[in-house]
Amino acid sequence: MTTFVRPGLVVSVIALALTGGCAARGPTARVTPGPSAAVLDASPSVVQTVIDRAFALVGSPYRLGGADPSGFDCSGFVAYVFAQAGIGLPRTVASLATRGASVPTGYPAPGDLLFFATSSGRASHVAIALGNGRFVHAPSSRGVVRVERLDADYWARRYLGARRVIPPALPGEVSAAAPRE
Repeated sequence: MTTFVRPGLVVSVIALALTGGCAARGPTARVTPGPSAAVLDASPSVVQTVIDRAFALVGSPYRLGGADPSGFDCSGFVAYVFAQAGIGLPRTVASLATRGASVPTGYPAPGDLLFFATSSGRASHVAIALGNGRFVHAPSSRGVVRVERLDADYWARRYLGARRVIPPALPGEVSAAAPRE
C-alpha cells in the first residue's frame, strides 16, 4: 500500500507547529506602553523564587492550554511560575501584555516578561527573562519548557518588548539588577 502526502500540507503543518503555540489561544495584543522612565527594580527575593521555579520546570512538556506541570503553553507556564512565587497573573498573552510597567528597550531584568510576535504583529508568545540575554518559556516547537537566547535570530526578529510585573524591592533590599558582591 502506498501513502501519498501533499508537500503543501506538510509545510503548513510544520509552520503551524513552529509558530502556533500560544497564538492559538485567545486574541493577540500589542505590548501596551506604560510607565517606563521610573521602572523600579524588582524585589530580589521574589525574582529568585520566580527563576528557581521556572528552572525547576525545564523539560516539562508543552500542551496547548496547559497550565500545570503535566503540560504548559507559554502563558500557562508564566501564570503557574508566578503563582508559585505568590503573584497572580492573567492566563492569556493579551492580558499579560498590559500588566506591570513597560521596561525600556535593552533593559529586561531577570523575572521580567518578554513578549514576541510569533504569528502576527502583536504579542502572541510570552517568556520569562533570566538575565544575560537568556529566557525560559514553553514553546510549541520541540515540545518542552526550555531556556533560549534572546539574540537567537528567530527570537530577536520577533521580540516586541518587556514588562516588569514583580513588585518593587523593599527599602534595604539589594536591587535585582545590581551585581551582588
